[in-house]
Amino acid sequence: MKKNQKKTDQSKATQRQHIPFRMNFLFVAIFALFSLLIFRLGYLQIVKGDDYTSALERTEEIAVNTSTPRGRIFDRNGQVLIDNEAKNAITYTKTSSTTSAEMLKLARKISKWMAADTKRVTIGDKRDFWILLNPEEAAKKVPKEEQISLSEDDKLSKKDVQRQINQLTRDRITDEELSSLTSEDIKVLAIYREMMAGYAYSPQIIKSDGVTDREFAIISERLDELPGFNTTTDWERVKKSDSAILGSTTSPVEGIPRSHVNYFLARDYSRNDRVGRSYLESYYEDLLKGQKTIVKNIKDRTGKVIETKTVKEGVPGKDLVLTTDSDLQHALEDVVSNKLLRLKQTPNTSALESAFLVMLDPNNGEILSLVGKKVVKDESTGKWAIQDYTFGTFTSAYEVGSTVKLATMLTGYHEGAARIGEVKIDQPINVGGRYKRSLFNPNGRVALNDISAIGRSSNVYMFRIAMGLGNAVYRPGQGLPIDKKAFDTFRENFASFGLGVKTGIDLPGEYTGVTGTETIPGKLLDFSIGQFDTYTPLQMAQYVATIASDGKRIAPRILKEIREPSPDGDVLGPLVEERPVQLLNYIKNSQPEIDQVKKGMHYVYYGNNGTASGLLAGASYDGAGKTGTAESFYYTGNKSNPVIPTINLSHVGYAPSKNPEVAYSVIVPYISTNTKRYPSATASEIAREALDVFFDLKRQRNAESIKTSSPEIKIKKVDE
Repeated sequence: MKKNQKKTDQSKATQRQHIPFRMNFLFVAIFALFSLLIFRLGYLQIVKGDDYTSALERTEEIAVNTSTPRGRIFDRNGQVLIDNEAKNAITYTKTSSTTSAEMLKLARKISKWMAADTKRVTIGDKRDFWILLNPEEAAKKVPKEEQISLSEDDKLSKKDVQRQINQLTRDRITDEELSSLTSEDIKVLAIYREMMAGYAYSPQIIKSDGVTDREFAIISERLDELPGFNTTTDWERVKKSDSAILGSTTSPVEGIPRSHVNYFLARDYSRNDRVGRSYLESYYEDLLKGQKTIVKNIKDRTGKVIETKTVKEGVPGKDLVLTTDSDLQHALEDVVSNKLLRLKQTPNTSALESAFLVMLDPNNGEILSLVGKKVVKDESTGKWAIQDYTFGTFTSAYEVGSTVKLATMLTGYHEGAARIGEVKIDQPINVGGRYKRSLFNPNGRVALNDISAIGRSSNVYMFRIAMGLGNAVYRPGQGLPIDKKAFDTFRENFASFGLGVKTGIDLPGEYTGVTGTETIPGKLLDFSIGQFDTYTPLQMAQYVATIASDGKRIAPRILKEIREPSPDGDVLGPLVEERPVQLLNYIKNSQPEIDQVKKGMHYVYYGNNGTASGLLAGASYDGAGKTGTAESFYYTGNKSNPVIPTINLSHVGYAPSKNPEVAYSVIVPYISTNTKRYPSATASEIAREALDVFFDLKRQRNAESIKTSSPEIKIKKVDE
């Protein structure tokens, strides 16, 4: 017993000896931990204090969708073609922390002071709104048992399950329940849906059409009660010209086209931004759009924006000055429209539907006028009416006939199938029992040199060039074996003039025409006289301009200058950039060869047997040109009579004949279904009237320039 007591006493003594050590260790550990904590707090406060303060009040710079005016578009003389019209607007900007309940409350409040367009409210909008107003009743639409059954489907994810529940809820809302929404509810909904459509920190236009002065004033006075709302100025695009090539823009409602969402979002656009939708508005979007305002949002620790600072003000888009002349354009539109309407009143014009006229400066490629017109039946009046078809000048192509003979002759020179001054016999040729002939010489035998072959429009002279390219040996009445490479030779040479290829115009959607696929000998002959491949009116203008400029093929352009916005609204703004001349290539011919063809073109107008002899009689200017007639086919779409034989007329030229100032092309496709009797001078008449207008305007402008020496271009409104 004593032994056990002794052991116990010894054990207790040992424990008493360890207690001071443990206590000391514990105090040291606590001291070390507190020291670390104090050190850490000091580090956070002194070293990292600024960083964490910034984190609590986070700052981010974003581009906000302010209504920055797009650049305006002018013609070469300062006449406004597309303008901006200011109008009152009411916007709403939500933040990332804004709740739907907060927005609904604001929508109800602002609906007391602002009318809303309810026409865009859909059934789906009403269903979603009913759910928002009646959450308890909506929750009962899909019972718990059905929700559990859906969730047990292994093929469905949680998101899929919730999506199906939401859809079932919407589908089970009855018409009676929807009818419980009052007219005031629908008005609130119309406002609420626009608020919801916006993106965080990007102002969404709630109303810009028809904002009354009273609405604007009342809401402006109550902005402190309407967080996120603002009254501002919006800009509406206003076209002062009917020309389709000016293009159009989307509305704030449309925003970015769905087909180009990724493209624009990658360039810092918002989904509700207005963008160019077609032609010039689209092609020069980067210049016209301007720059958004850049703001700095300062947020508190909850993510709420407590302050917004403007870092960079928005900048309006650049103004564009086009190469076109509005006075010339309008006058030439009248020329073409009047001619079309008169023609449509004559017999055999069931296929006639359009006419085209292009004028450009052959020295720099500047397009002076693009005219395309369509004649259509006005269903309300039963009369023929004219529609704009300007884009048809570069998106539609036709067989143009003899106007291509200039290129055929130059190809013949270059490839050794013709020589300057060479005489060839024009007489009907018989290929395999089928006759091909020139219109002026149905049965005879006429010796022609190259100049008269162009001037009198000899088909046979061109056929002989084609035979030479194809290494063919002509034997009357027999077949005509050819080297099929001659088709490629023709097309390669024609392409150097701009025929069958893109012209390089600064407009989207250019068409290159149809390339024939047959390679039989007769088609090679047809090719040489413009009866096979098809070409656009713009290609024809570039082609003749290339000859006028001694072989320089220059890209036609519609944009002349880029300018800053006007400082005062009276004169154009400072010049930013003048678009340079774009030389695409030189043709392969020598200057003597080009000059010889020009003599042939001069013969057309002034030779005794020229196909347009006397056309420029009495004019104060001279010129050179080429006429064309092509047999073509009009596809009706009617099963009983799908194809109608028709006639296309064309005309190309330049003036004056020395130092040309203007090159032009005219095409009137499908002018008549009577291929024997038709108004053959129509295209030439249009060319003469167009030249008269051009040179009359030039004289008028020269007289006006004497009266003023101001270097500034004054802005001209359409109504001035």
